[in-house]
Amino acid sequence: MTRRSTFTDQSVTYGAIGATLAPDLLRYPPAGYRPAEDTVRLGSGVERFERAAESLMTWGIQRGSGFEVTDVSAGTGAQYPGIVYGADGSPLTEQPAPRTEERFGADGTPYITAGMTATLERKRRFGSETTPVLVVYVVDEPDRIGFAYGTTAVGPENGEESFILERRDDDTVWLTIRSILATSGIGAGARRKRRRELTKLELRALHPAGGV
Repeated sequence: MTRRSTFTDQSVTYGAIGATLAPDLLRYPPAGYRPAEDTVRLGSGVERFERAAESLMTWGIQRGSGFEVTDVSAGTGAQYPGIVYGADGSPLTEQPAPRTEERFGADGTPYITAGMTATLERKRRFGSETTPVLVVYVVDEPDRIGFAYGTTAVGPENGEESFILERRDDDTVWLTIRSILATSGIGAGARRKRRRELTKLELRALHPAGGV
């Protein structure tokens, strides 16, 4: 069974909420958006998965790639119950009660949950850049965990980015980052180049050699 908790009663700057879950994202992205998908192996074993999962769900990728995470708020919680899907991908007729207990990292940081909002601030050569985001869904499965957030303020870059960690059948642990982003304004080309550089940092943030 798969539980996906979603929360979308707060405005984001794009219409294709949850598009990063689409299996054909790279072939058929939402109009006007550039899709991207990158995957990296982080190691193998349950311990590696659990350590990486804790870091992932407490903003480890963002902090590890140079962001300061501020103004974190849990949201209203109005839509925390998600939908549970069967093996064939269809919703179960009888939905079990959603997980209600809060989860925390070893340092007391609450796990990311659907509906959570935050501001990501990253220093640049001249000044800094801030991006307010809303967590639009969380994936919470025994061997697969992660989340996606979307932009909530119009800026030069708008869209959604997801971070999914999985332990595969061969016991290897992988991180996949997917995004749909629309870049506009002067210097859009340079911004897309910086985005690729940022993604490389994000992919390394949980790696044993450079992160967790």
